[in-house]
Amino acid sequence: MSIEEAKMQGQIHDWAMADVNHMPVPGSHIPRTNGVPSKDELEQIRDKILAEEAEKEAQKTPEQKKQESEEANEKLVSARIKMLFNQAFFGNIACRLKLKDVTDDGWCPTAATDGRHFFYNRNFVNSLNVQQCVFLVGHEIGHCIYEHFLRVGDRDKKYWNMAGDYKINGMLVREKIGEIIDQVNICYDDKYNTDEWYTENVYDDLESSQAPVKMTLDVHLDVEGEGEDGKPCASGSGDNEEDGEGKGKGKKPTISKDDAKAISDELKNAVIQAAQSVGAGNVPAEIARIVGQLTEPKMDWKALIRVSLESNMKNDFTFMTPNRKSQFNNVVLPAMNKEQMIDICISMDASGSIGQDDATDFLSEVKGIMDQFGQYRIRIWSFDTAVYGYDEFTHDDGRDITEYQLVGGGGTDFVCNWDYMKEHDIDPDQFIMFTDGEPWRSWGDPDYCDTLFLIKNRYSKPEAPFGQSVYYDENPNQRLAA
Repeated sequence: MSIEEAKMQGQIHDWAMADVNHMPVPGSHIPRTNGVPSKDELEQIRDKILAEEAEKEAQKTPEQKKQESEEANEKLVSARIKMLFNQAFFGNIACRLKLKDVTDDGWCPTAATDGRHFFYNRNFVNSLNVQQCVFLVGHEIGHCIYEHFLRVGDRDKKYWNMAGDYKINGMLVREKIGEIIDQVNICYDDKYNTDEWYTENVYDDLESSQAPVKMTLDVHLDVEGEGEDGKPCASGSGDNEEDGEGKGKGKKPTISKDDAKAISDELKNAVIQAAQSVGAGNVPAEIARIVGQLTEPKMDWKALIRVSLESNMKNDFTFMTPNRKSQFNNVVLPAMNKEQMIDICISMDASGSIGQDDATDFLSEVKGIMDQFGQYRIRIWSFDTAVYGYDEFTHDDGRDITEYQLVGGGGTDFVCNWDYMKEHDIDPDQFIMFTDGEPWRSWGDPDYCDTLFLIKNRYSKPEAPFGQSVYYDENPNQRLAA
């Protein structure tokens, strides 16, 4: 490794999600399972692959292992140099990862990252050409950039890891980063290569259809205390070679919760710096959106809703109610006429991510804004895959909209809102949807009415393809989803 390359190495910022899912080394025998493999079956597959490799490795001399390790390291260095020239944004981030051959540790059949290291199996790397190594490095960088480990929540990790791989591999193919790895059957489908798909709704699609579970290209590491099935997992470190505390031979490293936060913060800076160093035109569009979210100030959701509603007021001036301040100047000036009706519709996503407390907080803000407008009508309903609980509130009915109760609790089909409005001849001045931003299919009809999506999502920043998107209790650490 050259001095220049060594200087490029450093610490990055993020890593992958957690699970035993991974793709096998080419040539490994993979036992077949019926239906969706269980955690135990996946563990058995993993153990069998690694046992077969350990048996082969035992027959090699130390000199053979050293030579193979050097060949693999050289391939990865060459891949990173190619990325610096051809995909500079990814190359900048890749060179911050410390290369680490963990073949002899017995836990990694392909590759993995904890956000600071690029762990690899030399036999797998040596089975690839340099362009496929570029793809492999890009894949690990994708997990780092998209922070899949922070967005999993309580989802099934087998499907979540697959969803993350589908999105990353699709992005790599679309951006022509390296050559797709075909020695193994990776998670790739043209279906998920459009802007409408991001990791969360790819997951929903896989989980709802109970798609066959595939092992992912790489090993996804666990955050300490967030292992399989919610059970605590042991701690570990990529630099510690000793047995104990979940480290050592046969046990993959884990990331402590403190490191998780630190790595996340490091990644934010690295992504911004890499984007600035290569220029906006050399950053993939979906990553450019992430950079925008990190660097551009955003209006508070309450302020944006207020501005949006006020923009729909067709206020005029009238002498029927003169401006009181004008009397002190011995002139009569007209005052604002607020007696025109404003008509808005609100739909509340009842699929489970929006709670009653959130709904009450949001409706209280809406009521405070509407009270300033004189006359108004608010039509409100809940929805999941259909519309429920329709109600109507006006300025003079003496009712409090904050008492509205969410109804529903199934899937999430945004289109049912537009179907309902069209069926009942509802044409509002403003339509506001309070949602997690994870539709089952389309976001809705972009041409029907002025639409604002208020999005509450702990794990990502989905952005609607039309209307305005604003984020409830926006956390500046969150990202646009990919």
